[in-house]
Amino acid sequence: MLRIAVQSKGRLFDDTMNLLTEADIKVSASKRTLLVQSSNFPLEVLYLRDDDIPQSVANGVADIGVVGENEFVERHENAQIISRLGFSKCRLSLAIPKEINYNGLQWFNGKKIATSYPNILNGYMKKNGISADIHVITGSVEISPGIGLADGIFDIVSSGSTLVSNNLREVEIVMKSEALLIGNWNMDEDKHKILNEMLFRFEAVRSAQDKKYVMMNAPKDKIQDITNVLPGIKSPTIIPLADENWCSIHTVLDEKRFWEIIGKLKTESGNLYSSSNRLYSTSQNANDAVGQVERAVHEIADGATSQADETQKATENVILMGNMVEETSAQVEELQ
Repeated sequence: MLRIAVQSKGRLFDDTMNLLTEADIKVSASKRTLLVQSSNFPLEVLYLRDDDIPQSVANGVADIGVVGENEFVERHENAQIISRLGFSKCRLSLAIPKEINYNGLQWFNGKKIATSYPNILNGYMKKNGISADIHVITGSVEISPGIGLADGIFDIVSSGSTLVSNNLREVEIVMKSEALLIGNWNMDEDKHKILNEMLFRFEAVRSAQDKKYVMMNAPKDKIQDITNVLPGIKSPTIIPLADENWCSIHTVLDEKRFWEIIGKLKTESGNLYSSSNRLYSTSQNANDAVGQVERAVHEIADGATSQADETQKATENVILMGNMVEETSAQVEELQ
C-alpha cells in the first residue's frame, strides 16, 4: 500500500483530487477523516496542512506527497522531486504600495518586509546584496503595509487580484511555483511498482489535456488531401461508410492548433465542403421523397379503408335484397 500526503483544503487540494479522479483512482474527499483508502487502487490518502507535507514525506510518515514548489523549497526537507505536475501554478513576488515610486530592488534596503517564506526571501536578498528586515507572519500577509506593519510584502501571487484589492503592486518576481510530486528516498520495491503505475496514469491524463478528438465524413477521393493536413498521433483512422464513395476520418489534434488546421482544410479542400453540401441536399431530397411515399401510403390506406367500407355496405345491401327476394317468394307460394 502506498501512502500519499495531500493538502487538506484549497486550490491544491481541488487540483490533486481532480487528477486522482481522472486517473480513475477513487478516493473519498471527506475532510473529517485524515486517512482514507482508495476503493480501487492500493493507495492511502493522508490529508495534511501544506507546510507539513514536506516533513511528513521526508520522515516516512507518507511515502509520497503533492505539495507546492514554494513550500518544498521553503522547508528544505530531505525528499526527492518525482514529478512536476503542471497545475496550481503561481509565483512568489515582492509587492509594495502602488503609490510608491519604485526604482529597483535597492529600494528594499533597510525596509521591513512581511512574509510567510523567510528562507526563500532571505536567500534572495543575500544573493542580491540587499539588507532588509524580514518580518515573519502567517496568513493575511497582504494587509501588512496597510496597517503599518511592513513597507512591503513577499507572498504568493496567482492572478494579482488580492494585491489590487489591497492597493499593492507586484515589483519583483522571485520564483515561479507549481505542484510537485515528492517522495521518500527509502520506498521499497512494492511501493515503487504502485508508484510507477500511478505515474503512468498521471502521464496519460496530462497527455490527453488540451486535445480535441475530431471526426469527419469525406469523399474517398479527398482522403490524401485531408490526411496531409490532418495528422493523428501517428496517422488518422479511416473507417469505411455504407456509401462506398465516402469514409469517416478520425484523429486527435492539439487544441492550440485546432482552428489553424481547420483553416487549412477549408483552403486546401474546398471541394469537400461543396460535396458535403451536395450530400446534405441529396439527403434532404431523400427525406422529402420518403415523406411523399409515407403520405401516399397513408392516402392508399385511407382509400382502401373507404373502399372497404363501401364494399361492406354493398354486401349488406345484397344480403338485404336477398332477404326481400326470399320473403317475396314465400308470399307467392302462399297465394298459389
